[in-house]
Amino acid sequence: MILVKKIVVVDYGVGNLRSVVRGLEKAGAVTLITGDSEEILAADGIILPGVGAFHEGMEHLRPLCRTIQEASVRTPLLGICLGMQMLMETSEEHGHHQGLGLVPGDVRRFPAVPGMKVPHMGWNTLHLNLDDHPLFAGLSEQEFVYFVHSYYVTTEPEHTLTTTTYITDFASSVGRGNVYGVQFHPEKSGQAGLRILSNFINLL
Repeated sequence: MILVKKIVVVDYGVGNLRSVVRGLEKAGAVTLITGDSEEILAADGIILPGVGAFHEGMEHLRPLCRTIQEASVRTPLLGICLGMQMLMETSEEHGHHQGLGLVPGDVRRFPAVPGMKVPHMGWNTLHLNLDDHPLFAGLSEQEFVYFVHSYYVTTEPEHTLTTTTYITDFASSVGRGNVYGVQFHPEKSGQAGLRILSNFINLL
């Protein structure tokens, strides 16, 4: 008997959830879009998506913050784009704001550099900080993935799974315990992105 794993995509009123769901389903997942705490706590895996500003995302997520924090203790969680940034402790976007605090670190704006556009938008490469991390199994060094962001995460080396260079070196993916985050959009990153989603499913 094959046990089907269920991944919950957290619906908190922010983000294009359907594109994330399509990516997960292509990678072989059974998904449920929900903002219900009981469904989130009962899930085998959790996806926290998001686009837009940090403070608005956290304000929308506020009713579910405690649920996300509790679930992440025992359930693998993947934050995508803004969802990754909200895993951190603080953000300087439009003031100083508190995040979920699941991964130590902060969210900062790219510095202004002549000739370099912000947001960082388009394809860029990943440097694999750990050769054998299961989230990036089967990927080679300098895989291309798709980014859209004006703010970046800074964290300690032990929580940095990959780095990417744009204006500065930044953590393009993070991990701590059951909690993972990717700054890029795996659902828009072709075969490399699908492999990452499939790897996350295999962690469940």
